[in-house]
Amino acid sequence: MENESVFDKFIAWKSRNIREQHFVIFLSFLVGLLTAAAALLLKTLIHFIQHFLTQNFSEASVNYLYLLYPVVGILLAGLYVRYIVKDDISHGVTKILYAISQRKSYIKPHNMYTSIVASSLTIGFGGSVGAEAPIVLTGSAIGSNLGRLFRIEQRYLMLLIGCGAAGAIAGIFKAPIAGMVFVVEVLMLDLTMATVTPLLVTAATATTFTYLTTGTGAMFQFAHAELFELERIPYVIILGLFCGLVSLYFTRAMNYTEDIFRKLSYWQKFILGSALLSVLIFLFPPLYGEGYNTINSLLSGLTDNEAIMNGSLFYPLRSSNWGLIGLLVSLLIFKVYASVATNGAGGTGGIFAPSLFLGCIAGFTFAFILDKLGLSPYLPHENFALMGMAGVMAGVMHAPLTGTFLIAELTGGYELLLPLLIVSTISYVTISLFEPHSIYAMRLAKKGELITHHKDKAVLTLMELRSLIEHNFQTVQPEMTLGDVVKVITQSSRNVFPVVDKDGLLMGIVLIDNIRNIMFRPELYDRFKVTRIMVSPPAVININMQMGKIMELFDKTKAWNLPVIDDDGVYQGFVSKSSILNTYRRVLVENFSEQD
Repeated sequence: MENESVFDKFIAWKSRNIREQHFVIFLSFLVGLLTAAAALLLKTLIHFIQHFLTQNFSEASVNYLYLLYPVVGILLAGLYVRYIVKDDISHGVTKILYAISQRKSYIKPHNMYTSIVASSLTIGFGGSVGAEAPIVLTGSAIGSNLGRLFRIEQRYLMLLIGCGAAGAIAGIFKAPIAGMVFVVEVLMLDLTMATVTPLLVTAATATTFTYLTTGTGAMFQFAHAELFELERIPYVIILGLFCGLVSLYFTRAMNYTEDIFRKLSYWQKFILGSALLSVLIFLFPPLYGEGYNTINSLLSGLTDNEAIMNGSLFYPLRSSNWGLIGLLVSLLIFKVYASVATNGAGGTGGIFAPSLFLGCIAGFTFAFILDKLGLSPYLPHENFALMGMAGVMAGVMHAPLTGTFLIAELTGGYELLLPLLIVSTISYVTISLFEPHSIYAMRLAKKGELITHHKDKAVLTLMELRSLIEHNFQTVQPEMTLGDVVKVITQSSRNVFPVVDKDGLLMGIVLIDNIRNIMFRPELYDRFKVTRIMVSPPAVININMQMGKIMELFDKTKAWNLPVIDDDGVYQGFVSKSSILNTYRRVLVENFSEQD
């Protein structure tokens, strides 16, 4: 109790002496440290487990333990989530978007550590997913709960969630610029003078921590084969189109396969997913884990095909270039199913690493085939592998700047910034023609639960219909007489009265304006029943309807009050345009205004 009172005194002192936006900068520094430490812990656990399990694997022969390890890892992770966590912790970035738009930036405290445990088991044992989305969720949870601990205002909680995400990307990839841009493009937080400083502090702190603990070298060792030449721009443009189509394939195949898993029971998911994953990894060992070893091999020039063909179905063709192409195309096709099988079976991981993996293979294969067929001037395979990474990531995430800067920072390949930007932009434009939202956001967007950079839509998304319902409307029943209605009118300050039956179902409404000419004639009180004087409302609002649709109804009907019903037609109350406008103004000020 004494500690609590000391903390409460500190909070009171902070409120009196420190401006909120200044204290947020201090918290953003703490978020950067804690998030980078969490990222380091996760990567260390994954690499330790992988090294322990695979250190004695044969490079030239089949390793049958590939059939067992992924099953064990998914089983352990799945049981941990199902019986200890007892909460869904998959699809980390989608959960952050949902928390921002629908849960007042609240992320459960257990998310600060549960994703680390589950994803280290999943990926360490061979799950074909990435550690980035789990650590982004971890970082955002750290920001959310740190803000709630120090009782930060609601709009700054949203910013601290963004800081956690930026710190996670900056820490795990040593990419501070990409971390900031990710928050703007993927989490869709606005970059203003009020937000840029905390994001900068977090990203810089997380990157510095990672530099101090793991060194300043780039994450991937990129072989700077040749400087970019302008004559290759047409092929860069074509690569952008190809990456956009690969991104579309990845997105739709993942959604289609996830829908299949969603219909199964827990153990059916486990059996199907783990069996599919273990077989794919057994046939194509590069699908084991994040796949960063394969990326490093391709970016370093792949001087020896055996580097990625060891133990695979294509190992007998290791001396053939077309054997290599067969393996790469197979990886391009099956990676998405390995990733979905991992998460679908009960594992925990994200799509950062799979999108980088696919992009690297797509770019390398594109340049390799054109060169071997003599369809182009020489295209450096390593350069195009790098561009492919940016292109597929930009397409899958609908984030061309994130794709560009992340790949440049991951590899130190800044001299290729122009072609990286070209490929990312064209890939993004290509997939946008077919899919208007990223793989993270599409489900929330379909439900109208996604905050965007469109201020009006963002404010409406943050508003809750249930909090706007007014219940002080006097109801009348269909069998009541005009005299009964007049008695109700004398007890109400409203000019509209909902008509409900004995089961509470909304039948219509009675408007004072419609009965004004007869309500003062007592001789008519017993002649008119409610069923005769009631009318249909201009529109009816369902309690699950999104605010954007509700505003469309108000605009279309020109009404000032509209009744609300549930899915069974039971009357819930009324919503007024004035209460919506008042709440709209409050939400706008609380979440999107900048203060001095």
